[in-house]
Amino acid sequence: MQRWTRANYQPVRPLGENGRVMTESREHRDISRRAARAGMVLLKNEEKLLPFAEGTKIALFGKATIDYVKGGGGSGDTTVREIMNIADGFEKLDGAVSIFPDTVAFYRDYVAKAYADGGEPGMIREPKIPEELLTAAASCADTAVISISRYSGEGWDRASESDEVREHKGEVRALREQMDRLFPRGDFYLSGEEEELLRNVCARFPKVAVVLNTGGVMDTARFKDDPGIGAVLLAWQGGMEGGLAEAELLCGIGCPEGRLSDTLAARLEDYPSSDTFHASDDYVSYYEDIYVGYRYFETIPGKKNAVVYPFGFGLSYTSFAISNAEGCERDGRITFRCRVTNTGERTGREVVQLYLSAPQGELGKPARELAAFAKTRRIAPGEAEDVTLCFDLSDFASYDDTGKILKSAYILEAGEYTFFYGANVRDAVQLPFRVELSENVIVRRLSEKLAPKALEKRLLADGSYEELPVTEPAEVTEAEGIAAFDIRTAEYPQPQERDLSARRETGYSLQKVAEGEQKLSELIGAMAGEDLAWICGGQVRRGVCGTYGIGNNKAFEIPNLQTTDGPAGVRIRKEIGSYTTAMPIATLLACTWDTELLAEVGRTIAEEALENNLSVWLAPAINIHRSPLCGRNFEYYSEDPYLTAALAGAAVRGCQSIRIGATLKHFAANNKESNRKRSDSRVSERALREIYLRAFERIIRDADPWAVMSSYNIINGVRVSESRELFTDILRGEWGYQGLTMTDWWTIGDPWKELAAGIDVRMPKGFPERLLEAVKCGLISEEDLRRAAERVCALALKID
Repeated sequence: MQRWTRANYQPVRPLGENGRVMTESREHRDISRRAARAGMVLLKNEEKLLPFAEGTKIALFGKATIDYVKGGGGSGDTTVREIMNIADGFEKLDGAVSIFPDTVAFYRDYVAKAYADGGEPGMIREPKIPEELLTAAASCADTAVISISRYSGEGWDRASESDEVREHKGEVRALREQMDRLFPRGDFYLSGEEEELLRNVCARFPKVAVVLNTGGVMDTARFKDDPGIGAVLLAWQGGMEGGLAEAELLCGIGCPEGRLSDTLAARLEDYPSSDTFHASDDYVSYYEDIYVGYRYFETIPGKKNAVVYPFGFGLSYTSFAISNAEGCERDGRITFRCRVTNTGERTGREVVQLYLSAPQGELGKPARELAAFAKTRRIAPGEAEDVTLCFDLSDFASYDDTGKILKSAYILEAGEYTFFYGANVRDAVQLPFRVELSENVIVRRLSEKLAPKALEKRLLADGSYEELPVTEPAEVTEAEGIAAFDIRTAEYPQPQERDLSARRETGYSLQKVAEGEQKLSELIGAMAGEDLAWICGGQVRRGVCGTYGIGNNKAFEIPNLQTTDGPAGVRIRKEIGSYTTAMPIATLLACTWDTELLAEVGRTIAEEALENNLSVWLAPAINIHRSPLCGRNFEYYSEDPYLTAALAGAAVRGCQSIRIGATLKHFAANNKESNRKRSDSRVSERALREIYLRAFERIIRDADPWAVMSSYNIINGVRVSESRELFTDILRGEWGYQGLTMTDWWTIGDPWKELAAGIDVRMPKGFPERLLEAVKCGLISEEDLRRAAERVCALALKID
């Protein structure tokens, strides 16, 4: 069969049985809803308020009853036919509980008018509910459910009380100004209108549950400490079926099984990154170093009390006991075994978490680090499941970036290694088993890469700071023989189809390579410099694609592989009129702690990509949740690199199981959206390697993603897309990565410098003339072009 018929001809070829379309199908929507339910985290459930008994009389409050936010904006958005809010969800359950209709009608009317006036989901003010409506509701129901929603989006960050609207422009600036009006303290906290709603409802109802429909962490201390609030469900943004998933969980259809992928602290100021996050448009100083999330709160003296709900926490409608816990070590590999028994009254699932505590030594370590985890099957009351966890101790070696022991080496320091197991990082109990190293073990010796030049200090485990050397940045000189590149003046039109009608037949084609008749090296050798330079840039889009193509040389039968956003599902432009399935945001997916489910989600998104003739999924996005203020956290998984790698890696495997390419992004240290193309992430080499690069490294090792996308930002004075140390020395040299690399869209780096750094394709359009000019000037070689073109072709050979 001819290869790449979908890429070349864009056929209408449904994947379902008997020609049934699977995109947006009931099966795919059910997967979205099941994933949403699995990742929602029950934070509070006093006196077993939840689940609601059949026939419970409930009044729904809060604009989010109707104003449901399915996910974040920007490339993480999807175009859907419909969105299920919580009111729709309860209605769908058809009488499981009795819903007071008048508050639903009030909010439905208010939200419809707000949307008609230009309002967007999550971006409208909480209305004041009429006194007579409150009174009527309280006379008809004794239970209230208050829904609160938040919106997040690409290109802007969340505000703190001290933040000002800085360099945002146009639509983004207007969005931030609107957010500031709605949430004067920042949307981490409740608005004045939301506070008033809570007071009024709690004063009239003896039973109150709160549902948080948010893309980022919020002030949960407000709810935990309020005796008038009996239950809190952190529902995140659950995709197009999220409102139904909320209603199902509240009514006991399913048992809560989500566990936090982030630490929930009492105040925004409690997170160590908050005070400097908005300090400058030009840079961010990662002073907290490796102490991110629970590594900070569980390690730094005096910080534990700031935690409202610890990493890994989540309640259930049933209870579990972990017994028969034991551990052993063989050749540096740790094995842990235990038995999990359901001691409650409902069928449910537990997440067994294993944490490592390493000796402080010379380098300092977090008090605990997640080393392994497993989610049980659904265990019936009285039943048990045996669980085995394994990991290599060497994966948790410390990187010595200053030479305290051996510079540029990963080291397991001498001393006692202990292990803790349980259901969250705070409550985990110590195993009697331990490992003792009598001397330091050098795991791997490398060389210095991406060292900071302007980071003057970093946090240590005892809460003090270590001074770091500050050096003058190297003077930037322009290459001789070629004009300076300035994206503001460079011609940057949309990609155009290339006219190859005058090309002479060479006899070489990628189709023949695929069939084994020719070697790929022969094909690449037959391509002229112009051909090579052309496919080092993005290509025209076809069909429903909105993000442009890769490859595209008809003379050599190289297909135009169409790409697609995004992290929550296939994204098709609204004007096309086609709809796809919106999955929950990545943060919710991380809270499932379920690698099998993530593989299923990855495969489902890939099926919709394939059915729509799209070949490369521009996800998953795996940057670390360094700060709650990052506006794009909804696209990312967790504050922990191991959890991120395990779950996103599963999504990669699921996607690529049907020969759709997955793309890891944004490589790397992309933890701020404000001025993202010019902001310098000033971070130690140790923190880079142990926190911000670790998930990328593990997924590349364990899942082999077919593509990696650069981030926009600068790292320690060097633009990421122009960083040879990152893309060639680390990614390819240290990690052995063989796949394709690409820039993020509309980057401002110099095309030839990006190619020299190790970037294969500049998206969404290249500058072939500039690359050829750089070859003439000796700045890059034609061999550099050949290597990049070969990787483009190698990607195509993996795809049908």
